[in-house]
Amino acid sequence: METISSREVYANAWMTVREDAVRRSDGTDGIYGVVDKPTAAVVIPRDGDRLHLVEQFRYPVGARRWEFPMGTAPDRAELEPAVLAARELEEETGLVAGRMELLGDMDIAPGMSSQREHVFLATELVEGPVRREHTEQDMRAAWFSTAEFEEMVRRSEIVDAQTVAAYLLLLLHDRRP
Repeated sequence: METISSREVYANAWMTVREDAVRRSDGTDGIYGVVDKPTAAVVIPRDGDRLHLVEQFRYPVGARRWEFPMGTAPDRAELEPAVLAARELEEETGLVAGRMELLGDMDIAPGMSSQREHVFLATELVEGPVRREHTEQDMRAAWFSTAEFEEMVRRSEIVDAQTVAAYLLLLLHDRRP
């Protein structure tokens, strides 16, 4: 596929939206709307059999959602993924990881977004002060056993796709010989 032209149609501090005119391999023309967001990190804070989640109001779906701590750097900045993961963990939960291990990478929504996400397992956790951004003031945090987490997924209480996919990476990590 060949990009014929590209134009930015919207931008804010978190993302840009562009419209690309394309030519497919069969010669037909088309368009793509693409949401460009900076690299993101998802962090799975684990202490033994417990997982630390955050809950916040997610405006696009009009509801509160439990999920793993995650995010991007402010003002569409690009940060090294491990630095970003440590920053998000401390900011949202107050936890500092003595050990941070990359579990894998994910494309968040490759049909509409260029954003790549890196999933980290955070262990050897020490509690400290929460440093949430102004937009995260309604956030809550809590520990859940893995059995509670899995039951919340079964009951559709955890429906964040990134959280569920990150948990699969954790399960695969734990099954390695």
